[in-house]
Amino acid sequence: MKIVFFGTPLFAVPTLEVLLRSPEFEVVAVVTQPDKRRGRGSQLIPSPIKKLATEHQLPIWQPKRVKKSAETLSSLKKSQADVFVVVAYGQILSPEILAMPRLGCINVHASLLPKYRGAAPIQWSIRKGETETGVTTMLMDEGMDTGAMLLTARTPIGLLDNAEQIATRLSQQGAILLIETLSQLKLGEIKATPQNSALTTYAPLIQKEDLRIDWTQSAVAIHDQVRGFYPDCFTTFRNQTLKITATVPLAEPYWSELSLDLPEIPSYTKGEMGQVVGILKNFGPVVQTGEGLLVLQQVQLAGKRPQSGKDFINGVRLSLSVDLFS
Repeated sequence: MKIVFFGTPLFAVPTLEVLLRSPEFEVVAVVTQPDKRRGRGSQLIPSPIKKLATEHQLPIWQPKRVKKSAETLSSLKKSQADVFVVVAYGQILSPEILAMPRLGCINVHASLLPKYRGAAPIQWSIRKGETETGVTTMLMDEGMDTGAMLLTARTPIGLLDNAEQIATRLSQQGAILLIETLSQLKLGEIKATPQNSALTTYAPLIQKEDLRIDWTQSAVAIHDQVRGFYPDCFTTFRNQTLKITATVPLAEPYWSELSLDLPEIPSYTKGEMGQVVGILKNFGPVVQTGEGLLVLQQVQLAGKRPQSGKDFINGVRLSLSVDLFS
């Protein structure tokens, strides 16, 4: 089975790796996003998929707009691929491209469709407090993640799991699911199932305001925001931007996940929303929210490296019932 692989970020790497290891599949070319300038030197940095494709000496196409690139469109036609595999590529494929491969275009999407269609399914599923997610393979059509579903695989979301951890798990799971999908597709043993649009939810691009912590929210809601949009959620502390990268609500069942030696959940006097009302020894500051208390397990001051809540306490000398996050 001849394959053209479309993908860009680290999430897509395990899928390309497993295709390259599988003798029954031949990756004839890779399509990925153009190199981007990053860092202080503004150097052009290739995508993780380009790096892997380069190591395997594969043809690499990097159109700025794939559906407008006559050169890429011509190359795709000449590839005579049986199937196009798309994993977090980052561009919409035109009807012309979708119609090219003999067996269609297969997408690996990081949600249990039709839930969380869109650009950031992992992040929003955690942000919304889901306890389960997964990956879906589907036959692509002209819509945004609206194609008929082929296979699904599920995985639980733990109380303290963040988006990076879930993405790592799903990237491996998606690679295995794709091989199973292609194998069944080749034998004509797979049946596409239309999505139930009535169950649709969306996962749009993450905006800056999605990352700002609102201390009037509940401790659980803020915790889900921090781990869902890891590691980018922020607040203001002493007129400085402070990233909050790991938290724990001071309540069951989260308390049980910490495996601390303390026999019971400590209590603190209620304060203003965003106010430091206590210090959990060897762990971090305790902050009042709109509902419940939140422990800051890991933070990052502007221009500094991430640090534990314990080190943060020692470094800034927190004052109980005086210091506020806003």
